[in-house]
Amino acid sequence: MSTHGNASGRRWWALAVIAAAQFMVIMDTSIIGVALPKMQADLGFTQGNLTWEFNAYVVAFAGLLLLGGRLSDLLGARRVFAAGWLTLLVGSLVAGLASGVATELAGRVIQGAGAALIAPSALTLLMMLFGSTPTELTKALAVYGAAAPAGGTAGVFLGGVITQYLSWPWVFYLNIPVAVAALIAIGLLMPTAPARSGSVDLAGAALATAGLATAVYGVVQAPDTGWSAGRTWAVLAAAAALLAGFVVTQLRRSEPLVRLAIFRTPNLAGANLAQVLLGAAWIPMWFFLNLYLQQVLGYTAFPAGAALLPMTTLIMLGMIVVAPKATARYGAKAMTVTGLLVLAAGLGWLALVRPDGVFWLAVLPGSLVAAAGMALAFIPSLGTAISAARHEEGGLASGIVNVSYQVGSAVGLAVMTAVAAAFGADKTGDAPSLTHGFSAAFLGAAAVALAGAALSATTLHTPAAQPIPANAG
Repeated sequence: MSTHGNASGRRWWALAVIAAAQFMVIMDTSIIGVALPKMQADLGFTQGNLTWEFNAYVVAFAGLLLLGGRLSDLLGARRVFAAGWLTLLVGSLVAGLASGVATELAGRVIQGAGAALIAPSALTLLMMLFGSTPTELTKALAVYGAAAPAGGTAGVFLGGVITQYLSWPWVFYLNIPVAVAALIAIGLLMPTAPARSGSVDLAGAALATAGLATAVYGVVQAPDTGWSAGRTWAVLAAAAALLAGFVVTQLRRSEPLVRLAIFRTPNLAGANLAQVLLGAAWIPMWFFLNLYLQQVLGYTAFPAGAALLPMTTLIMLGMIVVAPKATARYGAKAMTVTGLLVLAAGLGWLALVRPDGVFWLAVLPGSLVAAAGMALAFIPSLGTAISAARHEEGGLASGIVNVSYQVGSAVGLAVMTAVAAAFGADKTGDAPSLTHGFSAAFLGAAAVALAGAALSATTLHTPAAQPIPANAG
């Protein structure tokens, strides 16, 4: 991963493109949040299947990420990065032009496939550019890490602006000029790496994607069909069989999509578990917080998006300024555990929402505490996950950590949607019932964050869990 052919200035411009990529692929999971009520009315979504506007993207994203990482290792990260942007552009066009649910979800799936190519290749390019200098790698990871949750929260604001003053299709059209600019920048700034020989495990990719999609479908539909219904258990059993089939194929293939032995690398499994639970706690928070602002407090699209801007600002400052220095001083394990505990506290605060709540008391304090926790936990767990792998498996490690966060996001949202519905959030127009359901979802997400803190304290080991050097900052 030599960077000798890149001038220092060009490397940092390249990092800006890489961070923009991470910002965009995560923003595409959240920018639709504020637009959901209008999309529901225009396209015919029901309250129950509305989460598929989010999950169609995330399932395709998470299910194909490992394939994206493998392709990045074999074909070269720059080629895969460019292919991902082109795919995202096409998917955005399809989603924006959609006139019905099926076409809309197809566009979201194509967008997710593009993101699955972009995310692992972006991290691989980052390691190629900065991996030989630990101090610069720390700074680069901080910028990259800040782009993810910042993109998620900023997407809510941008979605509000676009929905209020343009129309919901523009939340997708926004991607098109950005993708064109990125494709131009790739040829000018990104390093090249020779293609390597090897095969691509398409069967493994298909099993992983189908298994994840089936599992999410089973959890999302369970509140309607009943958790004890035979249909629910049949769907979940099918998901388990598909995922078990994926594991079996990985064990038998000489060149698997995922070399399962990689999880024996010290701290890699623990760091990815932290990412799973971060996604499972964080994504349900912004999803239901946005619905609370609009469906209970009566905010229109723009004020709802603006209400979450303080979180964006705090996350960016926390990840770029605070998290690297704190991790250098206290270690990745300590900061991951602390961040998850702080996130749980913020979610617990949000669980106190009321039908007649006031933003300054019901939303702002809890959201800022949660954002602080996310900022503290995300960087050290991400750095540990990608630094633990072997040099030649950089794309795989990048794919795995992205899968971890996205799987956590999809399953976490599906479970918390079921929890919210069980406690009344399926009663559109009934503010007390909606609030009761949203509160239950926040409390469930807090429990997930607490579990993440406990498991991180158990599975991460301090000596090897400090990828950020002591002289960082």
